Amino acid sequence: MSLLALQMSTRDPAFWVLVFVAAMFFFIAVAVVMMAFAVRRVVQTVGNLERRAEPLLDRVASMSEQVKEIAAQGKEVAEQVTLMSTHLATASVHFSESSALIKEEVRELKQLVGYTAVTARDKVERMSTTIDQAQRQFTATTLFIHTKLVEPARELAAIMAGVRRGLEVLVSPAPKQIDQTYGEDEMFIG
Repeated sequence: MSLLALQMSTRDPAFWVLVFVAAMFFFIAVAVVMMAFAVRRVVQTVGNLERRAEPLLDRVASMSEQVKEIAAQGKEVAEQVTLMSTHLATASVHFSESSALIKEEVRELKQLVGYTAVTARDKVERMSTTIDQAQRQFTATTLFIHTKLVEPARELAAIMAGVRRGLEVLVSPAPKQIDQTYGEDEMFIG
């Protein structure tokens, strides 16, 4: 089986359409791979940030609980620890503010990750749509080439073969009659 695309002339516009479609498939594949690497890098970065932020939140939460416990004990021994309870209350406020800041940063990171995931999903969907459209165009081009070039060429080749056979029959010398070619004795075997 011979490849029809390799038999096409470079002057034929259909040949250049096939070359263009092949180049577009290559560029689409490169773009999809680049997007996959970018999404992978973003996911790794977010994962690292989450792993780093969780221990900090746990520490801040545990420290905040410890400060509250110490403040409760400080009320029981108010005469001895009045000055210390003031400092602990200030530290508790700072821890709460720090916790609120960290939570806000984590919330913003989650929003950024969500936006990135939506954007990446949208880009992948657009690339899928583009690939589907290119495949449909490639199929339509192949069908067009088959119906407009291959089938007519096949029919023309069959017609030319018939014409050639007809011309061979018309141009060939007429056969000799049997009684002129052979003698009457030669016709009987016996």
